[in-house]
Amino acid sequence: MSFNSAMKKHIATAGVAVLLLINFRDMAQPQITRKDLLTVLVSEQKLANVEIKSVTLPAGQAAPKHTHPCPVVGYVASGSVLVQIEGEEKRILREGEAFYEPKDRTILHFDNASATEPLTFIAFYLKEGEEDLIKLVR
Repeated sequence: MSFNSAMKKHIATAGVAVLLLINFRDMAQPQITRKDLLTVLVSEQKLANVEIKSVTLPAGQAAPKHTHPCPVVGYVASGSVLVQIEGEEKRILREGEAFYEPKDRTILHFDNASATEPLTFIAFYLKEGEEDLIKLVR
């Protein structure tokens, strides 16, 4: 075998190895996925800023009856929450599920649904300006 033939054989072998590595790398990487959690139309709000809060409620903790002067969207990071907006049914949201609390609607329940585990949720407050995040209802 001549030098040129041997060199071509090594180059071809190296090329195949590179292609296999590229294909293996592409197969090994996880694909990006998107999961729809919630879509909310917030037409009554002029958005000036967004405050994002991580909130943790201890096991069995119930939030007081309240309203928000701005819409709030969020998701349950861990645990489960019992949610009820005035005029709607109670529901349980679990880790990974999203929620919406409308502006100026009374939130009857936003309670940790577990007597043994904490609840952590991430809340996005869609603010017009300097309004408070929450108002307690008596």
